[in-house]
Amino acid sequence: MEKFKELFEQFSSLRIGVVGDVMLDTYMWGHVERISPEAPVPIVAMEKKEYRIGGAGNVALNIQSLGATPYVLSVTGDDEDARMLIRLFDEHHINTRYCIKSTDRITTNKTRVISRNQQMMRLDAEITRDLCREDEVKLVELFQDFVRDEKPHVVILEDYNKGVLSEAVIKVIISICKKEGIITAVDPKRKNFFDYKGVTIFKPNLREAKEALNFLFTDVNFELLKDIHTELSHLLHHKISFITLSEKGVFYNDEVSSEIIPSHIRAVADVSGAGDTVIAVAALVYAATKNVRLMAEVANIAGGLVCEEVGTVAINKDRLMHECELLLSN
Repeated sequence: MEKFKELFEQFSSLRIGVVGDVMLDTYMWGHVERISPEAPVPIVAMEKKEYRIGGAGNVALNIQSLGATPYVLSVTGDDEDARMLIRLFDEHHINTRYCIKSTDRITTNKTRVISRNQQMMRLDAEITRDLCREDEVKLVELFQDFVRDEKPHVVILEDYNKGVLSEAVIKVIISICKKEGIITAVDPKRKNFFDYKGVTIFKPNLREAKEALNFLFTDVNFELLKDIHTELSHLLHHKISFITLSEKGVFYNDEVSSEIIPSHIRAVADVSGAGDTVIAVAALVYAATKNVRLMAEVANIAGGLVCEEVGTVAINKDRLMHECELLLSN
């Protein structure tokens, strides 16, 4: 028990930069009683509307929930959704001084309509093209300021293919982090998958790795996952592969060891946001311990826990610590 209490207490000394696509998640809750006479669709009688932090912002929210200090570095639109998002960050004491409001973009807003804990529809308002050159330059300059002023222990690059993490931005950030000895953790998407060369932790899910490498397989086994790591390592020259396997758990491979960590039985309600939780927890545990197996075990438990909740939610620190004590203590 003391082992995990001590580990979780170490998080309070860590400063984490989160660079990537922040979003506003809008939830519209209601109930369905009949089908529309205008079209064969359900009529949802709205009961409440809720705003939450999404995308890369949810990674920062998880870091804050675990007691570390997050800083968000991103580009939003200069619009009402951005103002709502900043208000939410402020409410959760998440630093946004290194964010940019751009007149060249709109703020990503994903609106989910939910009835009886089931998602009926999702409406996305977004721009997915890369940042314009002017915004790229501003973001890189702010990142340089951030590294100089805050001296972060870890930088997480959280890519949702919305354009903030362009090829140019990625290369400069990784180069700065290497020069300064800062741990880098990446949650990639397909578009920039092979641009994250030389990072510390590379965390795709199995489907993303399979599609990026053009691997054809149906059954997942240990030898196949080792082959995926070998191919990724050849292309990216990174330190640690950390691959999430959905209901099968997670796989890690570093310079000395590799293993599949099976998932724990959960009552899954919603998988949205689980990847954000996994990368946040993995980055903190690795920064505190440099223990890759422990990183994988704790992040695996955290990802399962948030799947029990509907919608995007941050991990509960006390509950995660309790589950780690229950499942990992010898």
